[in-house]
Amino acid sequence: MSHTFTQLLYHIVFGTRNRAALIDPGLRDDLYPYMAGIVRNERGSLLAIGGMPDHLHLLIRLKPAVSLSDLLCSVKANSSRWVHERPDPPRGFAWQEGYGAFTVSESSAGSVCRYIQNQEEHHRGRSFEAEWIGLLKRHGIEFDPANPFG
Repeated sequence: MSHTFTQLLYHIVFGTRNRAALIDPGLRDDLYPYMAGIVRNERGSLLAIGGMPDHLHLLIRLKPAVSLSDLLCSVKANSSRWVHERPDPPRGFAWQEGYGAFTVSESSAGSVCRYIQNQEEHHRGRSFEAEWIGLLKRHGIEFDPANPFG
């Protein structure tokens, strides 16, 4: 539609299966650009990517015709296959089943980018579980405190 105007920004979080610490710096340095390429191929824009050995954060801009769930399915499936095709892949590498996706306003995009790019510093004083629960609460998402990862 020629008269459709959107600004769809998503902060996406997902981890490795069982939150295993499998994303070492060598893998990370190749994985992040590879994932950016997947997002581009799916007609999205990866504005920021960062994480820790057990989880990733992405800030993605999407067009309204692109399904977020389809995009994440493609990102996770293709990046997992790519990891397994590498020489000496991390044993047991897989992504967790689900993900968290939180809408972001354009006015907050810069601070979310900085947050994503500074994950190592951020996690010096906060666990992934505490971060996850904070995101769920901040965005008004109900969850079971006994099992916050679902």
